Amino acid sequence: LSDDEDAASMASDLYQDELDQGLADDLREDLAAVERAEARLAEGTYGLSIESGKPIPDERLEVRPTAERTVEEESRAN
Repeated sequence: LSDDEDAASMASDLYQDELDQGLADDLREDLAAVERAEARLAEGTYGLSIESGKPIPDERLEVRPTAERTVEEESRAN
């Protein structure tokens, strides 16, 4: 292989490794969010904002069952 082909192969491998790592990180965060939601369910606080204690609308929970805040609180937090 030429040096250019080697460099291209290495770059492709690096890109794939970074993509895989990003996906793995996303999956770990999703799993942690599910675990936190399960804990809130067990405590009887599921569906209430962790920030204000206000109810999270059912429509939001249907779309994002692991939601921890209302839409307004989430937009301020990010």
